[in-house]
Amino acid sequence: MKAKSHKRRDRPDTSEEVAQLRELLADAQATLRAIRNGEVDAIVVDGELGPQVYTLQGAEFDYRVLIESMNEGALVLTPSAQITYANTNFALMLELPLAQVIGRSLYELVSATDQPTLARLLKRAATIGATTEVLLQRSFGTPMPAKVSIRLLPDDDARNVSFGMVVSDLTEPRDREALLRSFSHALMQVQETERTRVATDLGENISQLLSCTLIRCQALAGGLPASASGFREEVIEFVQLLRTTAEEVNRISADLRPHGLEILGLASALRGVVAEFAERMGLSIKVNFAKMTTRLSARAELALYRVLQEALRNVEQHAKARHVTVTLARRGAVVQLAIRDDGVGFDASAQQGHGMQAGRFGLLSMRERARAVSGSLNVKSTTSGGTEIRLNVPVISEESASTLLK
Repeated sequence: MKAKSHKRRDRPDTSEEVAQLRELLADAQATLRAIRNGEVDAIVVDGELGPQVYTLQGAEFDYRVLIESMNEGALVLTPSAQITYANTNFALMLELPLAQVIGRSLYELVSATDQPTLARLLKRAATIGATTEVLLQRSFGTPMPAKVSIRLLPDDDARNVSFGMVVSDLTEPRDREALLRSFSHALMQVQETERTRVATDLGENISQLLSCTLIRCQALAGGLPASASGFREEVIEFVQLLRTTAEEVNRISADLRPHGLEILGLASALRGVVAEFAERMGLSIKVNFAKMTTRLSARAELALYRVLQEALRNVEQHAKARHVTVTLARRGAVVQLAIRDDGVGFDASAQQGHGMQAGRFGLLSMRERARAVSGSLNVKSTTSGGTEIRLNVPVISEESASTLLK
């Protein structure tokens, strides 16, 4: 199909002019509709030098229909980020008419903080494809989080440089992620509550029963006559077994409810975890704890305590390490806990803290604990070079800490 423009004629009477204008408007609307639907390959425009043919590169119908039916936004940009093409869905994302999108600079539609990111993205895309996340400014309401992928479009003419961009709305995925995270944090709170309940039952009930039984057995062993030496030896062995059981119950109770955090403070509580682990496993553990001049929030200290427990549990179950180093230090606005071992690690770069491998090593729960206190967890591990886990927790004001605890 070819659309032909009309030259302006000499002014006739008013009625003829209105009729001709209506005819021109109808032709223009039909031409624009045909161009939008990909039905036009070229436009012939009458000019002073005669008819001029303008071809529409890439106007194939199938491709245009595909782009217009995408759930994502699609753009064509100049090197200066001017939008020369946008599909309807991109305009809908921004709650703007399509006519107010095409011809504008993309910088005007990106948040001020993300404009330098967009500039770097365009520069990288000139050689390789690039992807990032930015905030797009809607005409009304809150900014829209979006994932943008950009690539240089091929063109035989080096002067016609343009970029293709695909824009994905991240609002719904971000909302789902926030909901799942809130569930995860609520679940951790329920777990801590249940741990406290079980620890109380162990400490106040089971431990007392074991202690009473231990005392009675010791009294029984002491009251046996010399003629019952064989039976006395059995009772003494039973007393020792009861004593070991009572110590194990106390250890489990302390793991479930770390009273040391409240009474002795973070450093002393962490030292207790390390000392118990070293004695039980017979490992050499080096401890480097800087003096903490300020207390963290109860949730932050508990996160550090639980991550240390989980990391040492990994050393016990998987690492087969001979040496472990635990470091606690204040680094600027964060408190950092680092656990390093020289044992058998895993491919952390391939897992990125997700999937079965992450579940096996407890990385998911450690990451969620870090996020719950606005911290971050970094894992470095190789199959032959050991593992290092670093938890960074921000130091917050007392006012903010009390708000978090509510």
